[in-house]
Amino acid sequence: MSSDVRAQQLAQWLHAWHKGQPQWSSTMGPLTMISGDASFRRYFRQVFSQGSLVAVDAPPEKENCHPFVAIAGALHDHGLCVPQVLAWSSSKGFMLLTDLGDTLLGSELSATSVNTLYGAAMTALIDMLDCPAPTNYALPSYDRERLLTEMRLLSDWFIPQLLGVTLNEVDAAALEAQFGLIADAIAEQPTGFVHRDYHSRNLMLTPEGELGIIDFQDAVTGPITYDLMSLLRDAYVVWPAEDVNRWIAQFHRQLQQAGKLERHISLSLFARWCDWIAVQRHLKVLGIFARLSFRDGKHGYLNDIPVVYRYALDELAPYAELAPLRAILLKILPEYLARNPSAAPTLESYL
Repeated sequence: MSSDVRAQQLAQWLHAWHKGQPQWSSTMGPLTMISGDASFRRYFRQVFSQGSLVAVDAPPEKENCHPFVAIAGALHDHGLCVPQVLAWSSSKGFMLLTDLGDTLLGSELSATSVNTLYGAAMTALIDMLDCPAPTNYALPSYDRERLLTEMRLLSDWFIPQLLGVTLNEVDAAALEAQFGLIADAIAEQPTGFVHRDYHSRNLMLTPEGELGIIDFQDAVTGPITYDLMSLLRDAYVVWPAEDVNRWIAQFHRQLQQAGKLERHISLSLFARWCDWIAVQRHLKVLGIFARLSFRDGKHGYLNDIPVVYRYALDELAPYAELAPLRAILLKILPEYLARNPSAAPTLESYL
């Protein structure tokens, strides 16, 4: 860490904070990196004799910590288990958080544990939907333009950059029209607090056995099915369709029992909402994974594209009005497989 200037500055900031904290021991252990993520943030653990805290390096020219700080306070006040912000420097881009441990939900999922763990995650989602917006930060709206901008990551990054394909004018126009159709349909859903990246790598099991929620700084006000489908059709873990459908039905019942979904909304309509929001998310994710590779040099996410591609094809299949979009994804699939032959076991059956 000797050549890591940001880490050195973070350590100095922590020492200055520690001088005014008599409740923490005078002995500080070494600052050790835990992980980075898909953003420019890095996470370090600072150990004391009483326990540990998490220090965050978020370069201010790359990351704005204000949403995280504001949303963390709102979620904590709402009774959810999230990291509490103990200190924050907006000018330096440093934060100090309570430590939820090292156990990501994904590492604990198995055929025997998933119903219990997803049950807890869905119960937390029900609670989170009506979390009041922070008083010092206006949650953005997941409006039509934002939904369209996200889906255009497919046509801006995945198709031209990853595949090197230029769509003809007819296909380009059809793709844009399909994006508009999806965005308009999503607008029919009730809205609530949306985490926007609620999946197995952003949920934790704390040492006390609570479900911890992290990485919520991009939260918005948006459709009530969004986080559910982030969880159930996760890019990093796949479950049989019959299990996913059962969990969708379970969440539908929970929403209605909690008075957060009108009784006339049938399970079939709710399942349609889930498919269409999942398609929107998976189109976006294909673009994001391509962008992470080409713009940011984070190539590991390319390994997760086959699962996301398959999700999108399966979600589109039941809906005749989305057939043009599925046809375009199938049309470019041979080019993707030619460039990524390791994806063939996941996707070649669609050819």
